[in-house]
Amino acid sequence: MTTPARRRAADRRRRVFPFRDVSDPRGFVVLMKAHLEHLKVKGYSDRTVRSAEWSVSDFAVWCQERDVMKPRDVTKPMLERYQRTLFYMEKPDGSPLTLSTQHHRLSFIKQYFKWLARENHLLSNPASELELPKVEKRLPKHVLTATEAEAILAQPDIRKPQGLRDRAILETFYSTGIRRTELSGLSVWDVDGERGTLTVRQGKGRRDRVVPIGERAAAWVAKYVREARPDFVREPDRGFLFLAADGEPIAAKTLSLYVSRYVRASGVAKTGSCHLFRHAMATLMLENGADVRMIQAILGHVKLTTTEIYTHVAITKLKQVHTATHPAALLLPQPKAPERTS
Repeated sequence: MTTPARRRAADRRRRVFPFRDVSDPRGFVVLMKAHLEHLKVKGYSDRTVRSAEWSVSDFAVWCQERDVMKPRDVTKPMLERYQRTLFYMEKPDGSPLTLSTQHHRLSFIKQYFKWLARENHLLSNPASELELPKVEKRLPKHVLTATEAEAILAQPDIRKPQGLRDRAILETFYSTGIRRTELSGLSVWDVDGERGTLTVRQGKGRRDRVVPIGERAAAWVAKYVREARPDFVREPDRGFLFLAADGEPIAAKTLSLYVSRYVRASGVAKTGSCHLFRHAMATLMLENGADVRMIQAILGHVKLTTTEIYTHVAITKLKQVHTATHPAALLLPQPKAPERTS
């Protein structure tokens, strides 16, 4: 079933920006294409380049609607008006853009103008002092308990090849906390059951890392490779670990669809998909005594502050300290009132 979110994403991919002048060497389009080429040469991921293209294109069309056809004619007050436009903009469902989305789009626009000034397409950078929205630091909406995670893991029908594959996928997510795009790109050689490691190649930021994988997850992966993966292989076998019915690696969005179905089928009263297991792994390991820097290395976070969000979610130890030290933490039996004598 095609969800509204998936339909909106498809509509967005099909959208063609109505640029009025695509050949002016000093216009938005030509300079934007040069900027995107610069990002590719510098090694930015395709996803980042697409995000930059979307953000700058949307701003360029907004400027053209106001008869501003060249980046050199953009001023700081114009950028601030566009920022207010984003603040009041509504998504198709009527909800506003999140501050994170606003920050994301404006960051790409600032990067574009910084490049224009550095390459001498502009005498000065009008976006240099544009103040970006403060991004909210939100806790994960749902975090699975160990019992809830096990309930979801038990959902695939392991008597069937697809069910065995999906059980191995869920076990890998839960054990390693890797991202869905990282799992999609795994090869059969990336899981070393003997050493108990999994190698993530070209993860977020195009960084490689090696993370531990538990014996149970490694055993499920080995069972899938031995008993089910041959049913999905189409020659030539390119060596991807988790395959779809057509022999291609399972796409990240398809992984989310599969996992969310198992979450719903489990009866767990929480929503989400692949990232649920990433949150669960980090939180449960912290609650069981893991050092936050070890979690940072496993998750592949560049900054420790990104990982520290899980210290606010891992409440078990904090609750134990609160119970042991707060004078009013426990519900104690109330002393009986003395009996009144007549």
